[in-house]
Amino acid sequence: MGESWDDIVERELGRYHDGEARLPAEPDPRQKQLTRMGNAANGAGLALLMLGRDEEAARWLGHAAERWRESFRDAPPGSWGRPIGAVKARLLAGDEPGAEDAARWALEAGAGQAETPIGRYAATLAHLVLGEDEQAGPLASGLRERDDFPHDVADALATLAAGDRVGYVLAVETVLESFETREEYLEDVPVADTVLVLQALATRRELAAELSSPLLPPGHSPSM
Repeated sequence: MGESWDDIVERELGRYHDGEARLPAEPDPRQKQLTRMGNAANGAGLALLMLGRDEEAARWLGHAAERWRESFRDAPPGSWGRPIGAVKARLLAGDEPGAEDAARWALEAGAGQAETPIGRYAATLAHLVLGEDEQAGPLASGLRERDDFPHDVADALATLAAGDRVGYVLAVETVLESFETREEYLEDVPVADTVLVLQALATRRELAAELSSPLLPPGHSPSM
């Protein structure tokens, strides 16, 4: 990795504060800027997790969730990446009430009725966060059947909903491998955040895998 984690934190916080200083009043430019600020706050939070600075990480992951949620009102229809990001950020921050609130928001916004895979993904995550595995299972199974959604992530979601530890471990290991073999990461922050989210959900169900990777915080075990 070319940059140190400290360098990434500094870079992402700089991007966040720059966006904050130039936040437009007009709805469309504003929602775009808020989304960029959420991305930057999330990048800082992930880098702080890698440094073991969990309290600071939780604060910035919380800022990410807030900015994404704030941006959603004026976002184009179907912008389900923002509720997904908010749910994931709250999970990674270890904020159970916040994660459940974000999950309810995603469902109230209509994620469960979305036709797109990203909308269905938002609904699946939301139901898993709320402990509604019976509702999550059919959604995850539907994602497994699609060619426009990562099969390994769909497998991990489905096996979590089913309480299948053997299947989950195989699936999450494949998700981790997909992160380790990619060349580009969101915001250029090389962290397997989806794996951390899956592990947080698995820990709650006593299904978590034993994983080690340069893309995961050393000794980090998200819990809810």
